[in-house]
Amino acid sequence: MKRNFLKMGLAAALTLTGVATVAPQKAVNAATLKEPIKQVQINYLPGKSIKIWTNYEGGRPINFSAKNASKWNVAATAVDKKGKLWYKVGVDEWIEARYTTEVMDNDAATVKAQKQTPVAKKPKKTKPAKTQVPATSKPKPAVTKPKPAKSKPTANNTSNNVTTVANTVVNGSASQKAKAVVNLAESQVGKGYAWGGNGPDNFDCSGLVQYVYNQAGGVNLPRVTTDQVKVGTTVDMSQLQPGDLLFWGSTDAPYHVAIYVGDNQYVSAATPEQGVILQTLSSYFYPSVAKRVLQ
Repeated sequence: MKRNFLKMGLAAALTLTGVATVAPQKAVNAATLKEPIKQVQINYLPGKSIKIWTNYEGGRPINFSAKNASKWNVAATAVDKKGKLWYKVGVDEWIEARYTTEVMDNDAATVKAQKQTPVAKKPKKTKPAKTQVPATSKPKPAVTKPKPAKSKPTANNTSNNVTTVANTVVNGSASQKAKAVVNLAESQVGKGYAWGGNGPDNFDCSGLVQYVYNQAGGVNLPRVTTDQVKVGTTVDMSQLQPGDLLFWGSTDAPYHVAIYVGDNQYVSAATPEQGVILQTLSSYFYPSVAKRVLQ
């Protein structure tokens, strides 16, 4: 018997994952699956793959994985106790949604592009100015003091303000730097998620951390989590302070990073669906290590 994923045979799945020959755990009948609700592409590290699980809640990894850039049909979605979104790609096969991006057909992509294209506004019609009849006597010229023109802030002005704050804070105390880092991190909440995003409009988790610490803390952190976790001093979870870095996964090769902002909360670029969000620490999704960079 061959394991079949949603409209994908075992041979195709093994080709995508780069696994040569692996005996499947049990047979899967693709004909029993519902029509896919969408298609996603694995968006992980180049040359790497992600695990496929038997269940989104308390499951175990199967004998082969989904290779980066491979495409999968999604039969259903679910959220586990930790708040993570999962995609069902077979009868008993699940993958984490945060490692994927949605694949659109040409029609859907065109519609989305049209929605995002701004519509030019028609210029308003202006009435011709009325001509005034000159008076017989010459009026005395009124003496008016010119009012200073008010300049509206531009995008460049905003960016300059951020830079000014950062430059001021760089020479301040660790607590001043931490406060600036927290303020800038919280101001990013609501922005989009993009794999490899460095800002200022879209971020991935490590890109957000690098951007905030560089702009507000004057610290040039490495780009990826596996390098960021090597910076600073390890602190106990009971001694967290605003501005500390939180990591999930292996203590020396974590897969996720966030900025602790105090009151048991943190800011991170979570998933393509969630973007940059403010979350509360939970025992279901607890960091494996914390680092203090600002000292």
